[in-house]
This record gives sequence, C-alpha cells and structure tokens, in this order.
Amino acid sequence: MTDSPSDPKLRIINLEKRYGDFVALEGASLDLADGEFLTLLGPSGSGKTTLLLAVAGLSEPDGGEIWIDGALATYLPPYKRDLGMVFQSYALFPHLTIRDNIGFGPKMRGWSKSRIDEAVTRALDTVHLPHLADRFPRQLSGGQQQRIALARAMVYEPSVILMDEPLGALDKKLRDQMQYEIKQLHQELGIAVVYVTHDQEEALVMSDRICLMRHGGIEQIGTPADLYFRPNGLFAADFLGEANLLSGRIVEASATPVVKLAEGLSIRCVGDHTFSQGDQVRVMVRPESVTLLGDGQQADNSVPARVRDVVMSGATTKIFLTASAGFDLFATVLTNNAGAHVAKGAEVSLGWSTEAAVVLPDGGE
Repeated sequence: MTDSPSDPKLRIINLEKRYGDFVALEGASLDLADGEFLTLLGPSGSGKTTLLLAVAGLSEPDGGEIWIDGALATYLPPYKRDLGMVFQSYALFPHLTIRDNIGFGPKMRGWSKSRIDEAVTRALDTVHLPHLADRFPRQLSGGQQQRIALARAMVYEPSVILMDEPLGALDKKLRDQMQYEIKQLHQELGIAVVYVTHDQEEALVMSDRICLMRHGGIEQIGTPADLYFRPNGLFAADFLGEANLLSGRIVEASATPVVKLAEGLSIRCVGDHTFSQGDQVRVMVRPESVTLLGDGQQADNSVPARVRDVVMSGATTKIFLTASAGFDLFATVLTNNAGAHVAKGAEVSLGWSTEAAVVLPDGGE
C-alpha cells in the first residue's frame, strides 16, 4: 500500500481484541481522513478505548490491520507511529516546567535546542498560554493543564492526535469551554484527531464524524446530523440524545411508509430500511420536533393529547404528554416559547412532520 493524496491518515481493517472469553473488539473497520475530527462514542465497555489503545500501539490486537499514512503499523512500537496522545489525567511531569513538559517529546526525538525552543513557543502561542512557560503543572488550573497537554501532543505536528476522554475530569462549565477551544485548535491546525468520549453532547459539538460503538463493534459511522436525525437502529436513536420511540406495524410499505401504532393511530414516516407490510417497527420522533399546535395550525402527523407534567430546565422546557390513543411521549420547547407555559392537565394537539418520524426495525431493545 502506497501513500497518495486520497489515502486516509488512518485506516483500521477488521481489528479484533480479546481478553480470554471477553470480546473487547470485533471486526472494527474505519478510515480517518486528513484533518478530520472523528469521535469514538459509546457506553462503558463498548470498545472505544480498546480501539484507541490499539491505534496508539499500547495494546496489541489479536487480528486485523492498522495503517498510518499509507504504511502498515499494526505491530509498530508507539514511538514509531508519529502520533500525539492526550489523556484524561493530562500526564504532565510535575518536576518539569511547562516549557520542558512541552519540549520533552521533541527532545526525545533528537531535535536541536533551537528547533525545540521554536516549536514550544509556537505551541504555547497556539493554546494562548505563552505567559505560563516557566511555571510548574501544580501552579496551573485544570483547564490550563489540559491546554498544556494539548500543546505537548501537537508540538511536533504528529500525523494523528489521539485523545482519550481528555475533558472527563473537568466541571461542566469548563468542559463546555474546552470543547470549543479544542474544536477551534483543530480547525486552525488541520491535524487529524481521534477522540474518545462517552458524552453524547460532546460528540455532537466537536465531531466531523462520529463512530458509535457497542459490544466491541461499530454500530454506525456518520456526521452528527446523520446519527441524530437518521439513526440506523434503536441503539443509535436512543443513545444519542433523547427520543420518543413508538411501537407499531407497517401498513403501507413505500418511500414514506405508514405505520399503525399499537394504539391504533396511523402516522407517515421516513426511513433508510426496506420494510414489508406487517413488519413490527419503532418510530423515532425527537422531542424538539414535536410541536404544540395552535388554533388553525396543521402538521403532517397530528395527535390529540393531555399534558401530564411540565418541567423547566433552564433554556428548555420538557412537556410530558399522554396521547388520546394511549401512548406517552414528550416535547422539548424553548422556555420563552408560548408552549412552555401550557398548564398541567390541558388538552392539546401535537404535530410533527413526516421527515421527523424515522421508522426503524424493532430489534426488541
């Protein structure tokens, strides 16, 4: 395999990893394009960190191949893989200054002092912390330490940067701030990134593409919009964000199939799977797609319902409802929206578009 402009920076082919009888990774395959930010997302035990460690050379796979910049790297030692690593623990050397922490990698690679000084200065400028060069890690805040860890990973301009839950130790406000800072740095530098997290919101905010994992396998790879609005199964629909998942059967198999819900109501949907009449399915409707219809308003699908509860959570308000057909669902609206002030027990009419109702195979999950 030779490197060409069309080759991915990273290619993983049928990667496998077992610990005794436990299958940690099974048949995982993906490509990472030059400059792409790819997030490995999934619950604990899904295989995302196992996959990252195999790419880093810190865990030897039992099968499959890893290609970096067009060269086979499956069994190369970590120091020959041209990768940068950022961990949740930061892993900064406490006895070294920030300048020496960042310069440690280039020094181990045999760079000249002048080249190291230039690269460290550039890295500190990139993360906007040049004034901290002569301090020690203990003198920095958590957010500053995280930025230094990023500077250390990017200082020698590696082919790919790997990040393993780097924001997991930060409080929510700082984590949100760092998400945008990392995203901005990625856009400025154009380095390919593989990022591990179990936080769905983090994945949606930061990623060019998301690789959703479960039970050591890859469930779906796509843009955040792909996974959020057109999931390929119940796991993706339920794991990424919130969703109303309604049970029913196909009564009209077409490009926009009609589903008769278990409670008797028929709704028109969209979907990427092929169904036959009578198939048992689930319909996903995101709560923000559910609208409380005012007088004279109409929607592709409309349902009379009663308000069970209203819960305000800052910028948004959740409205929990029971449809007249008997099933429960909920809507999410902006708190300043008129719908946010609907009274508990009120009789309302709900609506959503055909495109907002995605029909999925019912896997019994």
